[in-house]
This record gives sequence, C-alpha cells and structure tokens, in this order.
Amino acid sequence: MRILVSADMEGATGVTWTDDVVPGTEQWQRFRRLFTGDVNATVAGLYAGGATDVLVNEAHSSQRNLLLEDLDPRARMLTGRHKPLSMMQGIDSGVDGVVFVGYHAGAGADGVLAHTYLENQITGVWLDGVPASEGRLNAALAAEYGVPVLMVTGDDKTCEDATDYAPGAELVAVKECVSRYAAVCLPPQRTAVALTEAAERGMSRARRGHPRRGGHRIEVEFDASHLAQAAAVVPTVEQIGVRRVGFDAPDMTEAMKAFKVVTAIAAGAVQGKYG
Repeated sequence: MRILVSADMEGATGVTWTDDVVPGTEQWQRFRRLFTGDVNATVAGLYAGGATDVLVNEAHSSQRNLLLEDLDPRARMLTGRHKPLSMMQGIDSGVDGVVFVGYHAGAGADGVLAHTYLENQITGVWLDGVPASEGRLNAALAAEYGVPVLMVTGDDKTCEDATDYAPGAELVAVKECVSRYAAVCLPPQRTAVALTEAAERGMSRARRGHPRRGGHRIEVEFDASHLAQAAAVVPTVEQIGVRRVGFDAPDMTEAMKAFKVVTAIAAGAVQGKYG
C-alpha cells in the first residue's frame, strides 16, 4: 500500500501564532522539530497498519520546514516549492490513500491561524458554492484520482470541518482553538500516541476507488478590491464583485492550478502595510 502524507504546519502540535511557522524565527526552529514529530508519529502508524511506501509532501509555505535528518527512515520526503499540484503533489502517482497532517481551518472561519493559501488577504473561498478550506479543496482533488482521505489532523475546528469533506476519515485534534492565536495544546508525548493509533486505524480505508471527475467552480473573496482586480487579469477568471472573483474549470486538477495562479497574482499585488 502506497500512502501520500500532505504535511502542513499551522495545525501541528503546539503551534499557535505567526512566529511558530515563519521561516527564520527562533520559534520556527523549535516547531520544526514538533512538526517533524507529528509526521513521524503518523508514518509509524501507517506502516503499522500495512503501508509499504510513504511519501511525505512538504506543504507549508516555503515547503522546506521538515527536518529530513530526523524523518522516519522508512519514509521519503518531497520538499521544495513550485510543484504542479502544490500541497497534493504525488496524488497522481498511484497512491492508495492520503493523510492531511497539520491542517487548519479555512479563510473566514474560526480556528488557529485559519486561512486558505494566503495568510490574511483572502476572506473566503467557495468550491461549488460551499465554503472551502485547503482540506476541502485537497480532498476534492484526491477524489478526482480515486484516493480516499485516511486521516486529518489539526485543531478541533479543523476536525469539525473534515467531518463534512472526509466522512469516515480518522480525526486527531492536537489542540483546542481558543482564538486565532491561542489554543489549549496537548504535549507531543500525547499527540504522538494519538497520531500513530489513528494512522494505523486509517489504513483500513486505504484502497483506490473510482475517480470522480467533472467540472468545478471556485470563487475567491479578498480583503481589498485591488486584489480582485489583479486576479481578474488571469484568463477565465472573472471579477464578480468588488472583492470577489470566480472561475470554472473542467476538472479539479485544472481548478487547483488556476487557484494557484489567482493566489500568486493576488499575493504579488500586496504592497506594504496597506495591503
């Protein structure tokens, strides 16, 4: 059984604020170790449940945060940016299941460091009319390849979100959201046990199913009008409101590629303190 682990950082054990996840800070160096610990606990459970190959796709920011030297030696790691499918690179390689480690709630929702792709310029994303976190977007992409989501980890808000887009997946809340920058956290000794046990149970669902293909619509709302104007220069993207754009795509793979372009253009249009 071949498994893909998509590893984000905001939902990792103990993470509660900006410095914990921004490369170069003292806190980031500390939480790289905890992040790697969450991944290792997950990998251990996957192998205990019957996995024969685990690919860990680094999915946070620079996508160079996990400590390769401390990674479970049975796993392989895909690191670095500019991957065609970004957080889900590898989903098209014939895997039998995917795990979302360290995920978070979406833009406009309650949750620790909640956002969707851009840290604070996006106020909402909708997939086919439904509010969409990164988890929902990535689960829809996985479904296009017939790959089930085996487990989702993050704060309690992340797990609540996942009950809708990944019914039946194992859920591990490593912390309880108090606010965007505060949480009741479990120590890594406890989260490691929970992650390993859940990953092992999740392996019972690992098997490729029938691909679910079809068209999709994504709409994105920004916190300022000029970001929508900037994104609307992308072919197929239409400005449908003062701060909102939308586009249609023939399948989820193309939808996510277009979404990456929209967010990159918007990020490039942000200028200083005024955004």
